[in-house]
Amino acid sequence: MTIIVIDGQGGGIGRALISATLPLLPEKTQLYAVGTNAMATATMLKAGAQRGATGENAVRWAAEHADVIMAPIALVLKDSMMGEITGEMAACVGASRARRILVPTERCGTHVAGVGGASLQSLVDDAARQAAAFAKSAEI
Repeated sequence: MTIIVIDGQGGGIGRALISATLPLLPEKTQLYAVGTNAMATATMLKAGAQRGATGENAVRWAAEHADVIMAPIALVLKDSMMGEITGEMAACVGASRARRILVPTERCGTHVAGVGGASLQSLVDDAARQAAAFAKSAEI
């Protein structure tokens, strides 16, 4: 089972996802970080990701090889994160066969109905529980 966390800008949401998810995962699960820039990748590696890569091609590779992709919702929105997310990145993540666990934030100008003021930490914790549950069910 391979879980790949993708983030951009400073990598803060990715760091939070890795920190919350890592302790919940079965031993054989691989947790990788892919940043849209070097700072995001470095931040996620410091949080405990086993491997990391950076850039548009790394996002494309992750979309093809991941069983689970965890990311801010901005990863499927072209030109989000101040233009960091290219159309190719958004399309690859959106078309991936992986299970996508997207954290809704309002920073990208997109509001998700039903989230209603949930804290970022509670959204991250929920994403971590979902990824861990999927990883554990895949081991059976």
